[in-house]
Order: sequence, then structure tokens, then C-alpha cells
Amino acid sequence: MSYQDTARLAAEHHLDIYGGFHPEAGGTLLMLGPGAGVWEHVSAAPEFGHGDDPLDRWSRRVIGAMAETLGAEAVFPFDGPPWHPFQSWAQATGRCWESPVRLLVHDRAGLWASFRGALAFEARLDLPAAEAPRPCEACAAPCLGACPVGALGPEGYDTGACHAYLDTPAGADCLSRGCKVRRACPVSASFPRVEAQSAFHMAHFHKPGTN
Repeated sequence: MSYQDTARLAAEHHLDIYGGFHPEAGGTLLMLGPGAGVWEHVSAAPEFGHGDDPLDRWSRRVIGAMAETLGAEAVFPFDGPPWHPFQSWAQATGRCWESPVRLLVHDRAGLWASFRGALAFEARLDLPAAEAPRPCEACAAPCLGACPVGALGPEGYDTGACHAYLDTPAGADCLSRGCKVRRACPVSASFPRVEAQSAFHMAHFHKPGTN
């Protein structure tokens, strides 16, 4: 199997390869994230009719089947502890970097960067070159001033301030449309992510009683 075979199979499920690298131990790791039309596709899947964590269960089923077809091992960011180092892996691809607000920024997804899983191959697959340089280099960093309560900045993430803001009427905009900081990224603005997907993730992040 090749990188191109994986990309074609991922596209059938509205997933994209967000990058890949060759670990020191050998083989190849390809990271999978949401592609265009993923929310319309996944929210119609059987996992969304019942039970908790439907997106994780969908990811496990779909990426697990991909791994079986491709002769790879499926790895997930929600399996743990111990947790797999997805952030370090993402940066190893040369397509993800730390942004001015410390969140990962991806060359195509911007601050919407997220991963549904990864595929670990024993073989050393040929990988395409990274698509673009770090987007923050030529950016005025609107992300830095986008949070109304300064919860995200160079010093890191103040989750308490974030949750407190989300409990206010003004926080409804972030809950329904996604984090204002992530939306402020110019690369994020061109990425095909629908608000319903952001609302789902925000509801998972900000559950009743979270502080």
C-alpha cells in the first residue's frame, strides 16, 4: 500500500491525511483529520443514533477498517492513559506548528487542526513534501487578541477563564460557532468546517458543571 492508496481510502470517509513522518523506530505514521463534508457524512452514521462519544466510536470503526484494509495499525488520540503523543507526532510531519496562542496550527486546517486517528505502517512509505511553510510567519496574528477574556495567549491556556466565559450569555457565540481564537486564524477561515461540527466539539468540551 502507498500514501496515495491511503489518501483515496480516507477520502471515501471525508478524511484527509494531515501529514506523515518516518519514526526513528522505522516505518511510517500517517495522521488523519477531518476533510470537506465530514460533518454531514459522520453525523448521519449509525453511531450518532445512540450512546456516548459517537465521533470517537465512528473514528474507531472507520479508521480501524482502513487499517485492516491497508495492513496498518490504527492509533487514536482518545485511547489512554497512557495517551499517544499526537501533538508531537503532528509537529514531526512538518505540516503542524505551535501558533502564537500555543495551539497547533496546520498548513491547511489552520487552528481547526484536529486528529481522528493515525495509521502506523511497518513499511517506509514515500511521503510528499510539506505543502506550505508555517503560516504564522507572514501573519499579523489576529488570534492573539481574539479571545474576549484572554484565555488563550503566549503563556498558554487558562481553561478556567474559558469555561467561566462560556457560562455567560456572551459565550453562546463560541459555543454555537466555535472558539473565536480558532476562527480568527486566516487559514482556518478558508477551511471547510461547518458550525454544527464546532458546536458538537464545544458541547463535549464544556459540559454542565465544567469550570
